[in-house]
Formats: sequence, structure tokens, C-alpha cells
Amino acid sequence: MRSRDAIVAEIPRLRRYAHALLGETHRADDLVQDTLERALSRWRLWLPLGEQATPRAWLFAIMHNLFVNQLKAGKAIEFRPDDELPELPTRPTQDDALALRDLTRALDTLSADQREILLLIGLEELSYQDTARVLGVPLGTVMSRLSRARARLRAVLDEEVGGVLLKVIK
Repeated sequence: MRSRDAIVAEIPRLRRYAHALLGETHRADDLVQDTLERALSRWRLWLPLGEQATPRAWLFAIMHNLFVNQLKAGKAIEFRPDDELPELPTRPTQDDALALRDLTRALDTLSADQREILLLIGLEELSYQDTARVLGVPLGTVMSRLSRARARLRAVLDEEVGGVLLKVIK
């Protein structure tokens, strides 16, 4: 029963990742539900490696496989940031809202492969090794996709500002 509790404890992370990946609450919740249904029906397949092991990487691998299957079947519509922005707690400053908007638009320019890796490592804080296991790709592929995703994100965000570095004048 401890394994089931460990799976339930990962639900907030799964929801956050699915929402960031799909950009719409309803589709993200459906993906999380499908992931949990599959995980709970096969929870005995997850073999913890110790007392402190969590099923996080296993659950993200299930979610990744379901997402890819949905993409192939045409069920997962591509992410459009204007559909429904996530309700994220932010400080009440205009700059934060603008930065979030720019980041959301920049993430939209990435390919699904690059966006997945960037979100798993940057948002969900998975290790490179766990990310490689989740996506079923070699470690080198994770590192190269992450590098290209970061470079693309930087380039897009620099274009948003007009490529000009602003200085603070006192």
C-alpha cells in the first residue's frame, strides 16, 4: 500500500507538468487521469530501490508515453498559449505577468521534444538520467536537446526584447 501512497503524492507534479505541456486544464487533467489509471492498475510493476525511492520517473515515463500516443493519434492538439494560461501565483507586478507571457510564447516555439525535456529538467527537476529513462532516449540525446531548447528559448526571448540589452540607470 505504500507504493499507492507514493503514487498519490506525485499527483501535483503530474498535474503541473501536464498543464505546462498541454496548456489547457481539461486536457491536462485527462492526461493525468489516464496516467494514474495506468499506474494504479500496474503499480506492482514499479520496484522501489529503497525506502526513499519515489515513483516520479516511472510516472513521468507513463505520462510521456501516453502523450506521445495521443500526438500520434491526433488527440493532443498542439499547445497554443492564448487558449488558457495557467493560474500561477505571481507577485502583483506588471513585469512578472509580461515575463510569463513572453516565456509561454517562447515555449510554444519549441518542438514537443525540446519542450518536454526543458519542462522535465527545469520545472520538474528530474535528473538527466531520469529524464532519459522517462523519454526512452540516450543520455546524450537529453543533453543535446536540452542545449538546443535553451539556446532556442534564449534566442526567442532576446527577440521579444528587440535584441537590446537594457541597463538600469540610477
